[in-house]
Amino acid sequence: MHRPYILFGILVILASSIAGCTKDFLNRSALDAITSEQFWKTEAQLKLAVNGCYDYLKGKNVVDMENLGDNTIYPPLSDYLNISTGNYDFTLGTLNSEWVNQYKGIRRCNHFLENYKKAQGIKDATMNQYAGEVRFLRAFLYSYLSFFFGDVPLVTNTLNIGDEQVYGPRTPRATVVDFILQQLDSAAVELPVSYGAADLGRITKGAALGWKSRVALFYGRYDVAEAAAKAVMDLNQYQLYSNGNTATSYNELFTQKGKLAGGANKETMLARLYLLNVSMHNMSREAQVPDQTARFNPTKSLVDAYLCTDGMPVEKSPLYNEAAQTAYGDVFKNRDPRMQQTILTPGARWGGKDDGDADANPADIYNLPKFNSDKKGCVTATGYYFTKYVDIAAVATYNKDPNDIHIMRYAEVLLNYAEAREMQGKLTQADLDISINLLRDRVGMHHMIISELNNWGMDLREEIRRERRIELALEGQRYFDLLRWKKGALLAQDVKGMKKAFIPDYMQPYVAAVPVDAGGYMIINSNRRFADPKNYLWPIPLTQVQRNIDLGQNPGWE
Repeated sequence: MHRPYILFGILVILASSIAGCTKDFLNRSALDAITSEQFWKTEAQLKLAVNGCYDYLKGKNVVDMENLGDNTIYPPLSDYLNISTGNYDFTLGTLNSEWVNQYKGIRRCNHFLENYKKAQGIKDATMNQYAGEVRFLRAFLYSYLSFFFGDVPLVTNTLNIGDEQVYGPRTPRATVVDFILQQLDSAAVELPVSYGAADLGRITKGAALGWKSRVALFYGRYDVAEAAAKAVMDLNQYQLYSNGNTATSYNELFTQKGKLAGGANKETMLARLYLLNVSMHNMSREAQVPDQTARFNPTKSLVDAYLCTDGMPVEKSPLYNEAAQTAYGDVFKNRDPRMQQTILTPGARWGGKDDGDADANPADIYNLPKFNSDKKGCVTATGYYFTKYVDIAAVATYNKDPNDIHIMRYAEVLLNYAEAREMQGKLTQADLDISINLLRDRVGMHHMIISELNNWGMDLREEIRRERRIELALEGQRYFDLLRWKKGALLAQDVKGMKKAFIPDYMQPYVAAVPVDAGGYMIINSNRRFADPKNYLWPIPLTQVQRNIDLGQNPGWE
């Protein structure tokens, strides 16, 4: 059986893809049951150990974290909603699960790095590649720990119960960040630029440099972020995905046609790969679930962020007249083409069955939002749905979505480069033309032109941030961007949806109890809060503090 790429997280499949391995993995001892004396001998064993570390690479959870920010909301009570609203404490389960899962992965990576050199007869390039992959994964896990918790214990060896270091204090955040960046530098040296088809999906030099640019940007090390992003650009290994059609290229990247295994996607630098009937997720169905409420509901804040086709925001553009709008579909007219390729637009295909149009025919065409929970169609809380990351064929059946989950794309590197340059006061029009304007060219959008922005009274920095929000919507980055920009106060604002007046009369009874603001827009979630500086860090989980009192607690959470 030909296996064109790695399936992370399924060790049976991973093991069977090892080159030269003909023995049935199910007949082997479990990895945890093999002693070090038995195991660290062959290339096949090393590859198996590396693949086990990939189990901790995030997958669809990356998209789930979008609900931490202000782009989407899923109103039923959940840990992510609680964090987003600021109404939680150190007993919240997600805090401890993130802490535990990252450290489990770090322990596995440490174990590999302590033992891999015991193997004999393996080419230096191969040994370096494996070490580079694991160094990246360890840095990846520490990145999220530092993003969430700030100071965290920096552990670079395999700990066991009873080891003194288990009960040690946290390491300062700056030291952890230095370690992350150093490990990514080492990984970039050790890793190849690309792989053959049999190893598609493994971590590359570009992924290490790209992740370095993200981490450096988060911590305000703009010169480092710029250099890392430019190094990726200079590899000439990546390009923005396009099928030649500006109306569909962006959306298609997030469907099965955009899978790395298809060969046409040269944009995705790091992804969790999935395979039909082997390893799948539920993203398409969660976006347009036919008998429940969508798990990802675009907010008015996100909808309003899309520019008009002339490059101006809705509050400035002559192409957008809110007062003159008479119907739901008017909101989508004359907007950045990425809006219709991200948020479901009237007339588009969808998998949500019955919508809010009583006379809709055929049923697979979207017309109006649905608010009545009759189990016959997808309900929205805000009046909007996503079409990005949706394969219609995968909506009907639970957990049958084989789309890749894109953790890092070349588009982000271009955005990182532009932002890092601007934050240093170095950004030029030429910089925009090799970064953000390439993103706009893909969809046929008006260029970002510095002189125009000045004439229109628009702030360049805010427009670069807007561009990031639009390009990376539903990719799990908005929350972290708000934290690093010190824009946490935006999370304290009410979450709003569509204008209630656009909802048909027969659907009005289902939203009668939903309050509206002064402009008539539905208020979906209120009583939110964000304390500065408290909410810029998660609290150390209660379970961990109880186990190790020397961890202490983050400011404001005592």
